[in-house]
Amino acid sequence: MSKKSNAKGKIVRRLGINIYGNPKYDRLLKRKPSLPGAGKKARRAKISEYGKQLIEKQKLKFAYGLSEKQFRNLFIKAKHVGGVTGDNMLVLLERRLDNIVFRLGMATSRPQARQLVAHGHILVNGKKLDIASYSVKNLDKISLVEKEKIRNVVVEVVAKNPNVVPDWLVMAKDKLEGFVERMPVRGDIPTIADEQQVVELYAK
Repeated sequence: MSKKSNAKGKIVRRLGINIYGNPKYDRLLKRKPSLPGAGKKARRAKISEYGKQLIEKQKLKFAYGLSEKQFRNLFIKAKHVGGVTGDNMLVLLERRLDNIVFRLGMATSRPQARQLVAHGHILVNGKKLDIASYSVKNLDKISLVEKEKIRNVVVEVVAKNPNVVPDWLVMAKDKLEGFVERMPVRGDIPTIADEQQVVELYAK
């Protein structure tokens, strides 16, 4: 296991939930349910209300790979969209281009998806787009550049990826392209954190 994978494993164990979606971290939690560095019988200490809210925010920040500034700006945007702020926040996170590439199964993780985007390997509606935070729109088409080396790597990733493509996206594996069939709603998004706790944290 690499150092990066070890670090993610410690984060998963500390938070007590598989925030990355990779099945190997589910197995890790079953094998090592205690906090990293703690004995098997060690219990998780009681934490304050603020501490609980902070942990819920960390779950989303780590899962989607955002900095504190990026996350706060996203929250502010979610607050001004109208409707339920927590739901808006999750939908905006899901609509990020790097997350879409990950959800389509073109990458095994969001960091890998972000790398594909940052290196200019992803096309949106036929145009190269290297902004990971780009918020996809309804019927946007996501595809791969015509580079044999990159396509061969992604073909292998798509073939072995165990994650299921969500209902609001469509993936054509043979063409290595997908599109946004509709905008996601809260019910489409896996629950890895209590978003209301995050809203309350920022409302202080």
